[in-house]
Amino acid sequence: MLAQTVAVVIFIAMFILIVMDKIERHHITIGCGVLTLVVVFGMIMKDGDAIIRTLNLDPIFTTHFWYSAGSSETASSGINWETIIFIAGMMIMVEGMARVGFFRWLCLKIASLVKYKTIPVFITFMIMSAVLAMFIDSITVILFLAAVTVELAKLLKFNPVPVILSEIFCANLGGSATMCGDPPNIIIGTSLGYSFFDFINNTGVIAGIGLVFTVIYFYFAFRKELREGSVVPEKKPVPRDAIKDMPGFIMSTVIFLIAVVLLVTHAETHLTVAFIGVLVSVLTLITAPKHIVYILKKVDYKTLLFFVGLFMVVGGLEETGVLVVIAEFIGKISGGNLFAICAIILWGSAVASAFVDNIPFAATMIPVIKSMSATMGIDLDMLAWTLSMGTDIGGSATPIGASANVVGTAVCAKAGHPIGWKRYCTTAVPATVIVVAISMVCIFVRYI
Repeated sequence: MLAQTVAVVIFIAMFILIVMDKIERHHITIGCGVLTLVVVFGMIMKDGDAIIRTLNLDPIFTTHFWYSAGSSETASSGINWETIIFIAGMMIMVEGMARVGFFRWLCLKIASLVKYKTIPVFITFMIMSAVLAMFIDSITVILFLAAVTVELAKLLKFNPVPVILSEIFCANLGGSATMCGDPPNIIIGTSLGYSFFDFINNTGVIAGIGLVFTVIYFYFAFRKELREGSVVPEKKPVPRDAIKDMPGFIMSTVIFLIAVVLLVTHAETHLTVAFIGVLVSVLTLITAPKHIVYILKKVDYKTLLFFVGLFMVVGGLEETGVLVVIAEFIGKISGGNLFAICAIILWGSAVASAFVDNIPFAATMIPVIKSMSATMGIDLDMLAWTLSMGTDIGGSATPIGASANVVGTAVCAKAGHPIGWKRYCTTAVPATVIVVAISMVCIFVRYI
């Protein structure tokens, strides 16, 4: 009982400190993770095996970690190294693409195809944000898309805020469609053994339906504001000028396509996402030997450390049995009713993710839904897709709900267009409610 209490206190303290945003979040999770190992496992439980299970280093040195001929499910207890290695590899690939001007070229190319007209740019950038976020981390997508949007806004004389708000929402929505789109999905996929096509066939269908309604919603919400004062410039930027290194651009594009093909087919090739992450990162570095140091310096190591600490804290909750208690509580208040359980997980995840980072929430809930599936006989797949949609979409509702939101609003503020909570939530909250409601209907119709 003491171990459970201390594990919960450490977890709650971690969440509060993350929300307060006074200390860098990787320092918070690593510190709380070390406390879990030393105090909970070492001093209270005196269980060295719990520390070993939480650090979870052994699987890295097995063939199954890199090539999974059977079930691809990995141990959910402790640090999920498959997730961390995959994200690190994709970060290196993305930095290689950014160095040669890939993202800026893509944005300008699409803008030129619609003749630099404001409303078509608005719609195509929303769709592009969703599509890119299916394969590339939504933070990176928004970072470059928002910067180009600000530049185009100066050229076309429109307010960039509505466009960036729409791009943020669509990036989070697009990320929900695939296993590699949003960090919560990467964690769910690697922990429960789902493939790229498993996500496409389930959350991808829901996200596709949601995207149609989202584009329509934002069009009617912002069309008048975007038309005011907008012009088509006489001198238009040339997309090709955005390319800084043509040979590097070609190689980066090829590597990106290789990554997409391997992710789409990894269930057939049995190559794990950890292997794919390492492969694309190595290809990126060996094709840009003069820029290896530059690319490695640009990698977001703080986020990787954030994941490591987070998994240690969640491992504390799992090893002490706290997550089983939570699963039993959800089952009790729902009365075992499938409709009620799905509604609680979906809307609970959405509301929680609107105010706290959706990554730790997803990592915490995975062993909870596994326990519910085992003890109550509920289909684990249905619970996983429900959790995925709730965490991914709920994070769109507020400026702090997801990392992409923070990045997008920061780019706007830096360009002289600060976005307050009222401005953000006025359009984002209704959009979130619409998509979560669509998700609930789709889940009820398809799985229950």
